[in-house]
Amino acid sequence: MTSISDIFEHFPGRPDTQDGVYSDDEVRLANRNAGILLEALHHDITPTGLHYLLIHFDVPHIATDTYQLAFDQGFNAPFTASLADIKALPQQTVPVTLECAGNGRVGLSPRVHSMPWSCEAVGTSEWTGTPLGPLLEQAKPASGTVDIVFTGADRGFDKGVEHAFGRSLSLEQINELDVMLVHSMNGQPLLPQHGAPLRLIVPGWYGMASVKWLTRIDALQ
Repeated sequence: MTSISDIFEHFPGRPDTQDGVYSDDEVRLANRNAGILLEALHHDITPTGLHYLLIHFDVPHIATDTYQLAFDQGFNAPFTASLADIKALPQQTVPVTLECAGNGRVGLSPRVHSMPWSCEAVGTSEWTGTPLGPLLEQAKPASGTVDIVFTGADRGFDKGVEHAFGRSLSLEQINELDVMLVHSMNGQPLLPQHGAPLRLIVPGWYGMASVKWLTRIDALQ
């Protein structure tokens, strides 16, 4: 091996696992992320410091005053919007419960090499922002658009491939789910670990769909 890049060019695959035994990497993940204290489920709205947290890659630093969200490829009227532009639009505050799709993963056998969640990856917050739908209408997705892709500023390696974290939804799903662009959580600006300065909130879907540190939206045919 002649350089660090060889680690990713010759990715050996995911490590084998043994039930009940956790690797150093999994321990680091468990220390880096956080689950709700189950007794805090007593609260209708989870205190911000107790809301579960899953960070896929490193937390990016994004300057609020220069932040831009790009409605980019696949739109007939692409544009960018600053955080101030987003806040100037009609605002709403909605309580939404998020849960990680990995809840219960620790009980699987054989289990995958990943964050060893039990049942603590859940929380309910009051999210403040603006509906996504009108902004998509302004950007005008090209005829034949199938999916809208949301990309965050967080980048890392998975299975040896470097990429930014992203998810997609169909236009129909976006209309049905009241998807929002969110800048505040429980009445306060988003914390860095929760996606500041702007993130997606997708009610009714697992938390992985609510892309944090949102920087780009594309339309795919």
